[in-house]
Amino acid sequence: MTKVLVIDDDPSLLRALRVSLRNGGHEVVGAVNGEQGISQAALTSPDVIVLDLGLPDVDGLTVCKRIREWSEVPIIILSASDTEDRKVDALDGGADDYVTKPFGIAELEARIRAAIRHRAPDSTGSEPAVISAGPLELDLVHHEAILRGDRVELTAREFELLSFLTRHAGKTCTHQMILSGVWGPGYSQEGQYLRTYVHRLRQKLHDESGTLIRTAPGIGYSIEA
Repeated sequence: MTKVLVIDDDPSLLRALRVSLRNGGHEVVGAVNGEQGISQAALTSPDVIVLDLGLPDVDGLTVCKRIREWSEVPIIILSASDTEDRKVDALDGGADDYVTKPFGIAELEARIRAAIRHRAPDSTGSEPAVISAGPLELDLVHHEAILRGDRVELTAREFELLSFLTRHAGKTCTHQMILSGVWGPGYSQEGQYLRTYVHRLRQKLHDESGTLIRTAPGIGYSIEA
């Protein structure tokens, strides 16, 4: 039985999807906002996620990117917008498919089946929800950074940068790799962005000497394994 997590704040649509997908033999878990959806993705380990972009608390694209930080579960986007830019942003942000509202249940079920088929058969589907490097621990679900037992207040972008480096702990990441992975392909040449954020991170982590986040001159950065 396929477990489907539906993240949508429309109670009528959520109710209809519960009934239809259950009738189709799926197990359905619901979430009515982005933060609840992220938590349910971690707690229930769904086989596929159906994600609405227009959520009341967190933009659906942000939810998609946050889940993609620690999970490879297939994500199908639901959206009332059919603009090309919106679709490109969603697919570049980690989504596997994009369905425009209104849609037919039969079509959505077919896309769910396709997403399950296309998932790598040898993939475990997710990384650990908590990763660490040296004295640093990151909770990828709740976007929390702990340094030597103390919580570090970071902006969303600072956390994304730190988690990128931590997932590649012990390896040197080039400027282009980091910029493309954290900001997106359109920022691969914006070196000043990266220098500014690394400086901020070092201040907040009391790492002004660059002991934790190390500089590879002319190449990029690495974080101590």
